[in-house]
This record gives sequence, C-alpha cells and structure tokens, in this order.
Amino acid sequence: MKNYIYEISLITVLFAALFNFGCAPVSTSVRPEILSSERLVDKLEVNRRRIRSFDGTGSLIINSGGIENKALFKIILVKPDSIQLSIMGPFGIELGDAIVTNNHYIFYDALQNTAYEGEVNENILKNIFRIDLPFSDLMDAFLGAVNMTNHLYKKPTSYSVDNDKYILTFADSSNQKIETYKVDIRQLGITDFDIKSFSGDQLFVGSYSDFSLIENLAVPYLININDKQNDQTLSIKYKSIITNKPFIHTDFSVPHDANVIKW
Repeated sequence: MKNYIYEISLITVLFAALFNFGCAPVSTSVRPEILSSERLVDKLEVNRRRIRSFDGTGSLIINSGGIENKALFKIILVKPDSIQLSIMGPFGIELGDAIVTNNHYIFYDALQNTAYEGEVNENILKNIFRIDLPFSDLMDAFLGAVNMTNHLYKKPTSYSVDNDKYILTFADSSNQKIETYKVDIRQLGITDFDIKSFSGDQLFVGSYSDFSLIENLAVPYLININDKQNDQTLSIKYKSIITNKPFIHTDFSVPHDANVIKW
C-alpha cells in the first residue's frame, strides 16, 4: 500500500512539473531604454574618448589601387598623439616599425636596417600606413571608432530604431555629405556607417563587428573600412586587445648601427 501511495505521489509530482514547464511563460530579456538622439551621440562620443591607450595585435589587409598588402601587426595608441605600428612576418620576425605623432615620424625598415625620420604630412602617413587618412581619423580607424564631435548638440536629419539598431542620419549641407550610422542598442557600439555625397555617390563605408565589452566599452575585433573615393580598403582582425593600462606606451629606438635618412 505504501509503495502504491509513493508511486501515485511521484506521478503527481512529475505531472505537475511537466505541466508547469509547459505552461511557464517564455522568458524575454528586458529591452534597454531607448535613448534620445542627443543622449545617444553624447554617449558614443564619451565612450570613444574613454579609450586613452590601446594595445592590439592581429592581422590586417590593406588594398590600395588594386594592390593588396597582408601582414601580422601590433599597434599601440596613446592619446592624443602617438601611434606605434610594428609589422611582423612569419615566426614573429619584425619587418618594420613606425612611430608617428602629430608632427614627427620614424619609420624603420628592419630588412634594410634603415630608418627614415622627418615631419609628418599627408603623403608620409599614406606611405607608412598605405591608406589616405588624416592622423586623427587613422587613430579612430584602428580603434574601430567614429569621431562624433561635430554632431554633438545637433539634431540628426532623421532618427529611428530598427529592431536592435539605432539609425542616425546627418545631412551636412556645407560639405555636401550625408552620414548614416547604425548603432547596437544594447552595447552602444557603431556597427555600420555610410557617407555619401548629396548626389548619391558613396564616399566611405565601414562596418565594425565581433564586439567585446572591455571596461564596459564595446570594442570591435573586426574592422572593415572602404574609402571609395580613393579606391582603398582596410580590414583588421584583432587577436588580442588591451586598453587603458599604465604599462601601455610607445617605445622605439633606432638601432645604433642603422642607416638614418632624414626627410
């Protein structure tokens, strides 16, 4: 009799568990607060500025004028004005080092044991990094960031929410450009941007993906930028990223036996 009662009780418990499981409401994640356009732009710019130093390693592909260059690299950025880029070959062999500030550069060709040194200009940046970008934009490109300073305290031409993305559009009549940005609602990272002329020609296209939250900042590990005006593309795939640590600093000295050419 006791066994019979035990079996009935067990069946009742299992039935109740199954019933509750079947009727349990589907859990849904809480949708984050929808920000106004002004607060969104402010947060994006604050987050960009919060990265004060950056150390990343990975691979990059630069295609300029139909010529493709692939390399393993290490980059160190220290705001506001220092970039150090090391290019490595197979087995971690260092091929070249470049350290660039707003007004000075050193580029060391390890294979030729030759260093080039001089003042920074647009042509020098293009020759070193193989892509035609101003210094500040170059720094943002490696960070997977977009400078939104010019859009602070401005209302966008259009603003909407599409599923999990904010969509911001700014029409700049003075420069005859239309800028569109897509931003992940939850992580507040820019995932896509598109810059067109008023006539509809695409000038710049970019996408950032594979985000990781580092110090509560959405940092992309995959970066793709297409400068359609100059037929240039930059693709970066980071393997490791460190930010805002006191040990991150640029550190390069030309070997004492190197041939130094000043330009």
